[in-house]
Order: sequence, then structure tokens, then C-alpha cells
Amino acid sequence: MTEIRKEEFILKCTSACAGCGGSLCLRYVLKAAGPDTVLVVPACCTSVIQGIYPATAVNIPVYNIAFAAAAACASGMSSAFRALGRKTNVIAYAGDGGTVDIGIQALSGAFERGTDFLYICYDNEAYGNTGMQRSGATPLGARTTTTPGGKPTTKKDLDRIVEAHDPPYMATACSAYPLDLYKKVKRALGIPGPKFIHILAPCPPGWRFPAEQTVEMGKLAVKSGMWVLYEREYGSLTISAPSKAAMRKPVPLEEYIRRQGRFRGITDAALTELRHQADLNLRRLTREAEGIC
Repeated sequence: MTEIRKEEFILKCTSACAGCGGSLCLRYVLKAAGPDTVLVVPACCTSVIQGIYPATAVNIPVYNIAFAAAAACASGMSSAFRALGRKTNVIAYAGDGGTVDIGIQALSGAFERGTDFLYICYDNEAYGNTGMQRSGATPLGARTTTTPGGKPTTKKDLDRIVEAHDPPYMATACSAYPLDLYKKVKRALGIPGPKFIHILAPCPPGWRFPAEQTVEMGKLAVKSGMWVLYEREYGSLTISAPSKAAMRKPVPLEEYIRRQGRFRGITDAALTELRHQADLNLRRLTREAEGIC
């Protein structure tokens, strides 16, 4: 942790819920990016967490934009900065609703155009800002306000959608592993072109676990194989150290699931399918990392 910048870019007294995984992620994202950074934030929890002007809690410029338009706005902003000869970091920081669902067309367009920016999706697996409705990122069996009996469909595989655009750099991260996240943001910002980082951000009120267990919940997601940490640079994939360690001695998936109220009453069939999906994903990533087609 001594490698991480001491300067803070999120000031005290944000409007975040206690134990907010999304604000924890943003703290380390901005430490990695530094002061010459502009944040593009669509409608999401962060647009509330930042506070109301002029007493905002984020100590760099923030541009709030419509739900669907974060990547499009960042495209224009990046082009303007580069035309002026400026290397300012342009970071779109959006939730899963504004990425997996509402903003996916703008994200795809920006990647197809080769926009020089970093797009970060902090994923709490539902529309947290408006009451925890299901999103395309909500996992099978999870209860939300719009799936009170448990979501009947599987989570959309955002990473494979982004991978199809062949960006020079993409990675996964988790709020429970700040040094891993910090290094990945630093690496991404050193590469020209479109970059993408998908962060798991556990949400205490939405996932229904005690606020003091946010870091523990993130670690269980990784240790159980439900969330695999990796980075892909110019097509070459490397599984990150925390996930490599988890693969040697994984935590049972049930230990991750049973700690969350959103999975209360999950059926055996849904649990079996979640385990099957996690195993398939891990095997696919392991084969790619080992160069096996």
C-alpha cells in the first residue's frame, strides 16, 4: 500500500451509504489518475455521492451527463483535449445500469472510434441509485425490488462484449483489492486508445449485508471464483495474483451466497447454475491465459 499516492481527491463527508463499495473504488481510481483528470459521470450512485455544487466532495473536475451518454461525452472531451495538445486523463465512471444496459451503445461507439479514454464500470449488480431494481448485471437468483422472487435470468457478460471490440487494454478489479485496482488504473492510463476496467463494488443496502463487511464480501467474491481478477493487454491475458491464489484453494460458493440477503431463498437449481457459470468462466480464462485455444 506504500505505492499508493497519499493525496486525496475525494474529500470527507460524501453522501455515500456506509460501506459503499463504489466510493471506495473511486478513491483509488483518482489516486492512480492524479489531479490532471476529468471525470464523466452519468446518472448513478456517484452523481449523488459527489454532493451538490459548490460543496462537492470530488476534488477534480466532474461533468455530469445523461444516463446513456457517458462514453459519447468522454469521446468529445478527449478529442478536444488532444486537439489542444493536452494529455488530461478522461475517465468515464459509470454504474452497471448505465453501462450494461442504458449506455452500452455509446460505449460500443466510443470503442469503435478508438477514443483515447478510460471507461470504468463499477458494478453493484443493480440500479442502486433508484432503489435497487434489477439490471442486466444482476446475477441469477438475486432478489431486487423488481425481482422479489429472485432474478430468473443470468447476468449479461459485459466483459466478453467489450472484448469483442479488441481494446488495447481491459481488466477486472474489486474494491476489496485496492493495490490491484490502483496498478491497473495506472497501467491503463499509460496506454493510448480506449481502455476498460470492470470493478465489482459490493453494496451493503442492495446486497443486504452489514456495512462493515464490504471488503470481506469483495474478497469472498474473488476467493469463491464468482469474480475473477485479470487484465488483457493487446490481446494477452494474465490472471491477477489474488485470483491465482483463490484457484489453488477456493472458498465454497455457498459461503459467498449465504452472507447476502439478496440471495435468501435461492433455489438449488439456481445455485447449481451459478456454480456452473463460475466454473465455465474460470476455465475459459485459464485456457486463454495458458495460450490454449
